[in-house]
Amino acid sequence: MARLLAQRLGVPFADGDDYHSPADIAKMSAGTPLDDDRRPWLQSVGRWLHEHDVAGTGAVGACSALKRRYRDTLQAACPRAFFLHLTADRDVLADRLRRRHGHFMPGSLLDSQLATLEPLEPDERGAELNATPTPHTLADLATDLLARQL
Repeated sequence: MARLLAQRLGVPFADGDDYHSPADIAKMSAGTPLDDDRRPWLQSVGRWLHEHDVAGTGAVGACSALKRRYRDTLQAACPRAFFLHLTADRDVLADRLRRRHGHFMPGSLLDSQLATLEPLEPDERGAELNATPTPHTLADLATDLLARQL
């Protein structure tokens, strides 16, 4: 969905997973959740967002900024960042993970991710979208939402 959103907005896209260190990827591949040692990863994603904001191009980045402090790290790097929190129930997420191939994070980490998740708070710059529609429908909804918010 994020890639589609970037295409619709005509801005660069980055998958935050591409910014994980080899050690983090190995840890997750082995079924071990990351703990709060995400700061270098978040700073890398934040720098990328900041560079595109300063350049005036804007950008869409997809990443699991599960905790408020993770989003605060991204916001510190790029104050104009707007967070779209996609939500779905556990069964929908588990089904999508089962159908995803070629990714390093196993479905066994879903429960730890859900336990870690801190939904957007009212004072955060962002919005929640139900992720059950198709990616194309979600990209349409996100495009409309961003047009109203930004």
